[in-house]
Amino acid sequence: MPTDRPYHEGELAVQARAGVARAAQRVARILADRIPAAALSFIARQSMVVLGSRDPNGNIWASLAYGQPGFLVAESDRQLALHHAACYTAAGDPLWSNLRTDAEVGLLLIELATRRRLRINGKMRPRADGDWRVSVEQAYANCPKYIQARGLRIRETGAAPTTPTVDQGTELTAAQQAWIAGADTFFVASAHPEQGLDASHRGGPPGFVQVIGSRWLRVPDYAGNNMFNTLGNIASHPRCGLVFADFERSRVLQLTGRAEIRWDQPDQKGRAGGTARFWDFEVEVWRETELGVELDWEELGASPFLPVHRNA
Repeated sequence: MPTDRPYHEGELAVQARAGVARAAQRVARILADRIPAAALSFIARQSMVVLGSRDPNGNIWASLAYGQPGFLVAESDRQLALHHAACYTAAGDPLWSNLRTDAEVGLLLIELATRRRLRINGKMRPRADGDWRVSVEQAYANCPKYIQARGLRIRETGAAPTTPTVDQGTELTAAQQAWIAGADTFFVASAHPEQGLDASHRGGPPGFVQVIGSRWLRVPDYAGNNMFNTLGNIASHPRCGLVFADFERSRVLQLTGRAEIRWDQPDQKGRAGGTARFWDFEVEVWRETELGVELDWEELGASPFLPVHRNA
């Protein structure tokens, strides 16, 4: 995105509808075409990254990749290297095949324990040595709001890897609906037809995502940094992807489908934290799989910014 035009038409439309256009222009100064110097060491410490990619049919997928610190490194302020052999993703994750046909990618580096996060958008291409190179086009840090603090460590078991099971379908099972209904965190990938992909975090109290049957979810949109990257993309291009992690069982649930913004909704219980703004997601395809690596998670505390639901 050119620095003199930091937002595309979808973002501008949502900012105007929300009444935050001036605030959004002020915060646009955090956008850069390179990684901030202070973030270079942050990248080297990370054990998890969220990636958004697009398949040949135009579907958007959100993926989780894990590795020991150093599996993703900044070779410069405009280039990252991801060491593929040191990286764990869901079995059969469409990420890798997607990137071979469409290099656009959105990355979110998020350190849940400290609630720090960095978004990087650009192009991701394979290197001759089997690793991947990310060319940075846009980078900026996000605020810590709504992040549930968790510690993460990849468990070194020394055991021979098993073959993870992969399930796929078009309607959520009862167990998956319960999983989503109890979640306090998920990640979303979205895209603009000309401006690339983006990966973002969503957090809330357990149950903040409403399950409306086997094909529909409703997500509250809390007050944020006023940039509206995700909702702006949805306004321009409704396809997006969600990913939920089961931290206890080292399982991943990926959903791809379409979203629609719901403005000025009745919200007597305060589920949206006063914005009266939601977005509905229609599930078209889901994939559930084991990661093939065991994760140790430690619950460190809920975000102090979470809205309080009323009983009304």
